[in-house]
Amino acid sequence: MEKLIIVGTGCAGLTAAIYAARANLSPLVLEGREPGGQLTTTTLVENFPGFVDGIDGPQLIMNMKAQAERFGARFAYSHVDDFEPKDGYLSVKIDDEWTHTKALIIASGASARYLGLPGEKQLTGHGLTSCATCDGAFYRNVPVCVVGGGDSAAEEATFLTRFASKVYLIHRRNELRASKIMADRALSNPKVEPVWNTVLTEYLTDDKGEVRAVKLKNVETGAESELEVKCVFVAIGHTPNTAPFKGKLDMDENGYLIRRNRTQTNVPGVFAAGDVADTIYRQAVTAAGQGCAAALDAEKYLSHHE
Repeated sequence: MEKLIIVGTGCAGLTAAIYAARANLSPLVLEGREPGGQLTTTTLVENFPGFVDGIDGPQLIMNMKAQAERFGARFAYSHVDDFEPKDGYLSVKIDDEWTHTKALIIASGASARYLGLPGEKQLTGHGLTSCATCDGAFYRNVPVCVVGGGDSAAEEATFLTRFASKVYLIHRRNELRASKIMADRALSNPKVEPVWNTVLTEYLTDDKGEVRAVKLKNVETGAESELEVKCVFVAIGHTPNTAPFKGKLDMDENGYLIRRNRTQTNVPGVFAAGDVADTIYRQAVTAAGQGCAAALDAEKYLSHHE
């Protein structure tokens, strides 16, 4: 019987591990199929407090993991397959084997949706990203493009006008799906140029392996063209990593965990932190704060029930 299992090793999971380990809970931390989460695909993090010159995303994750290990957190390269709430404890199926725990923190994050084109894994962080807030400042006075048509795409396009010389908003339809206020805000900005009825079909790179342009196709005429941009911001949504918990924990229509009281889910002893439950901020620092809160809530829960 474990005291506490933490699912995920992004900023939320690792911060929870640090706090839980310092509270002598000796948490078991499951790294999953994407150890380190989305920060491991970021070359430079400039907006995490305390790093004047920024820090590489993978280095930040390694530092946090080492900090958690120093206090007694245990790590396993394991994946959660299933979950069952029991009477007085929780059962987690880890790599086809059931393990019991008194408390569980789910910080498994959310995976950004990409277009499924060749080379996306290699280009992530090299001219391809899903976070304008994270990476927009790296592309000052150069043209960029945003792919998508919803509120996220409109918001990212508007945000990027602070830095880029031009923002092309590429959408497969002839009007945005975004709310009217968000669409009007983006389209009224002189730096934003919509590219209607168009899909992105290929990323074109320079000698250094960085994005230099994209190949486009008009879905009505079939005409193909090239558009020179230095970065592609994909804004077609995220998929929360909550599959093992479907039908057992309350989720919204998109699969994000619903928190009822601070970080507590609808099942006693199960807490959620970070992008797995956050549909608004999705930042490293907010994930870390939620991980801290989840660990404190879990500690209080365990203390009360013991």
